[in-house]
Amino acid sequence: MTAGGGSFSHVDEQGAARVVDVSAKDVSVRSATAVGRVDLSAECVALLRGEGVPKGDVLAVARVAGIMGAKRTPDLVPLCHPIALHGVSVDLVVDDAGVAVTATARTADRTGVEMEALTAVTVACLTIVDMTKAVDPRSTISGIVVLTKSGGKTGTWER
Repeated sequence: MTAGGGSFSHVDEQGAARVVDVSAKDVSVRSATAVGRVDLSAECVALLRGEGVPKGDVLAVARVAGIMGAKRTPDLVPLCHPIALHGVSVDLVVDDAGVAVTATARTADRTGVEMEALTAVTVACLTIVDMTKAVDPRSTISGIVVLTKSGGKTGTWER
C-alpha cells in the first residue's frame, strides 16, 4: 500500500505493473546517500592497502562502476523513473575488516534518487567482490541501506 494507506502506487486498476506518472509533481533539488560494505579477509585487506590485487586497482574500478550503476538504474530496476542525474559520488574506505562504500546521488527532478544511490553502492560492492574473489572467495556484501534523503514533498529523512 501507499504511505497514505490507499492502493498500491505501481499497480493499475487491472493489477498490472506500471511506472507512476510523476508529471504533476514539482521539480525540486533531491539528494540521497546510501551505504554498504564488503567484508574481506585480512590478507585481502593487506593487498588493498599495499601492492594491490592481481586484477588491478580495485577501488578505482569500483568507484567508476558505482557511478555507472547509478546512471543505469532505470535499466536495471523495471519501475524506476529515468531521471537526469546531476551528481554522483562514490567513496570507498578500506578498514581492517574490508571496504565501506558510500554513494550520494543528486538531481533536480520530480522523483527521488534513493534507487540510484542504492544501485551505486550495490554495483561498487559487486565490483569489489569480482576483483578480489581470486584472493578472497569468502567476501561478504552487507548493510546496503539508504542513510539519508532530501528534497521533494516529504523533505529530509535520515535513518
